[in-house]
Amino acid sequence: MTLTLQMLGTGSAFAKNYYNNNALIHDGNFTLLIDCGITAPLALHQMNKTFNDVDAVLITHIHADHVGGLEELAFIMKMKYNRKLPLYIADALVEPIWEHTLKGGLYQQGHISSLQDVFDVHPLKPEVKAAISSGISVELIHTQHIPGKDSYSLYLNDRIFYSADMVFDPILLKQLVNERDCEVILHECQLQGPGEVHTTLDELLSLPLEIQERTYLMHYSDEVEAFIGKTGNMEFVEQQRVYEL
Repeated sequence: MTLTLQMLGTGSAFAKNYYNNNALIHDGNFTLLIDCGITAPLALHQMNKTFNDVDAVLITHIHADHVGGLEELAFIMKMKYNRKLPLYIADALVEPIWEHTLKGGLYQQGHISSLQDVFDVHPLKPEVKAAISSGISVELIHTQHIPGKDSYSLYLNDRIFYSADMVFDPILLKQLVNERDCEVILHECQLQGPGEVHTTLDELLSLPLEIQERTYLMHYSDEVEAFIGKTGNMEFVEQQRVYEL
């Protein structure tokens, strides 16, 4: 099935000219929001959309540019639209996202005391494919980002790799392409500096041509214009543009 991708934003955590790297995946009838960062509400507003246009949200890891908009999402859905949005998240992140990220703002004595009070929570196990809708399936792949903090990239519909923030893992990328028929790679890209917790452009440029040709770059810094034409056979994803996958 053909999916469409529309990035709410394509920026790195510290980008100021680009919104947080969050995405809408649409199968024709169902819209999945991948991550919901600080700028997600504003980005949706500028796209003439609201959280009520989203059917479910999936979280890759707990950093503000990926979860900072969840408090507003939860309040809006509960108080304005009177419904719980399905929340797909790794089982290892269910407790941390409530205790370490959302509880301080969402807790209301007698009304909101748990994640389940504001979301229809669907814990996911890594390496187990789960159906999100009739046209969207996802498999979580544990990838390395910050030492000691869980982060999960996504394999959508057995053919699309969507990276969370992650350090360079050429073995994984080669396995996906050569052994699992991966057709599209949407990969985070740090344009400058050493890739201590991210994947750098230089590292991605070291990949074989057959992998570069199916790789699209996201989660980039404000200096992106200086790197246009310097990405080998890879292309930058543009925020708010609709792509067919």
